[in-house]
Amino acid sequence: MSKRVVLAMSGGVDSSAAAVLLHRQGYEVIGLFMRSGETEKQACAVSPGGLLPVLDTPAHKQGCCSAEDAADARRVADQLGIPFHSLNFSDSFKRIKDYFADEYLAGRTPNPCVQCNNWLKFGKLWTFAQQVGADHIATGHYARIIKDETTGEYSLHCGSDPNKDQSYVLFGIERDLLSRILLPVGGYQKPDIRKFAEEAGLKVAQKKDSYEICFVPGDDYAGFLKNYRGVEGTEGDFVDTKGNVLGQHAGFEKFTVGQRKGLGIAFGEPRFVIRINPETRQVVLGQREDLAANRVHINGLNWLTDAPTNSFECSVKVRYQQASRACSVEFTSEDTAVITPHEPIIGVAPGQAAVFYDGDKVLGGGWIQSSANVGAGIAEVELS
Repeated sequence: MSKRVVLAMSGGVDSSAAAVLLHRQGYEVIGLFMRSGETEKQACAVSPGGLLPVLDTPAHKQGCCSAEDAADARRVADQLGIPFHSLNFSDSFKRIKDYFADEYLAGRTPNPCVQCNNWLKFGKLWTFAQQVGADHIATGHYARIIKDETTGEYSLHCGSDPNKDQSYVLFGIERDLLSRILLPVGGYQKPDIRKFAEEAGLKVAQKKDSYEICFVPGDDYAGFLKNYRGVEGTEGDFVDTKGNVLGQHAGFEKFTVGQRKGLGIAFGEPRFVIRINPETRQVVLGQREDLAANRVHINGLNWLTDAPTNSFECSVKVRYQQASRACSVEFTSEDTAVITPHEPIIGVAPGQAAVFYDGDKVLGGGWIQSSANVGAGIAEVELS
């Protein structure tokens, strides 16, 4: 079996530590830095197979990945003596940016990290790996892939560090790729990874983690949308759950379901964004209890195990940083389902992912279309 693996290197401590771990395990590691935009000058060289342009040197910051990040990744590769490529994936990043903008302008809460994994990190990465004759791809995600020695089946599981677990954002990858994916840091705690990187002499050992969406500097979503799409004319009314006008806002794209801070208007008591109506440009505000949902509709199902044929019980996570909750799932078609949590879940947002778990094993998931508190007089609203 080939020991060649292509590793997505971001210049951060996790992917850098992954490079060291794989190298020490005897893999022939090829580092790949994914650039989001064009550089001022491209090299004449092309990647093996001639299908993807190779960028000669890291350029100034454009879009997602900075020159500093690229330089950090290259230093780690040089230190380990492994080949390193910096490729231009501007077309793929444009797809992610378009998705992000489309979702926000439809009044939904996008999850670009999930789609980046689906389309880019575990899509284009695998394409490149095949071009260079690698049998595996790897990333620095905190999750684990476990092989059942009896059945030979591979499955995705939570990372060993519950504070860093990233299995939620991997639910949409292709099941057939599980046997090809290596996640070297998934079995470690984050402090241990930093210590390991420091002991290995990596300068990025104490580099801060980035929590921003990579192509939205400063988490300025509205600024990104204005620059990317020229968004204007989205101002409107704040209304309560009965439709009474409470005030005005400067643009519905500035808000997400569950938001409390940054409303730009004082009410004397906490108010939360309950719903966003892009057609009327209304942002509906209410109390925290108005966010409680006991029915969630999803579509776009993806399974990392054999798909259930009937309704089933499991745990579900509806946001990356929320704990999973016990629920029942009933199919309404091959690609849609209704989730009934055993207890209401606060802050279910259309556009986010709903991911199913059996213990620490990821079964699959889908995309939230609508939610409601049935029996509490809150109507279901589906945003498309």
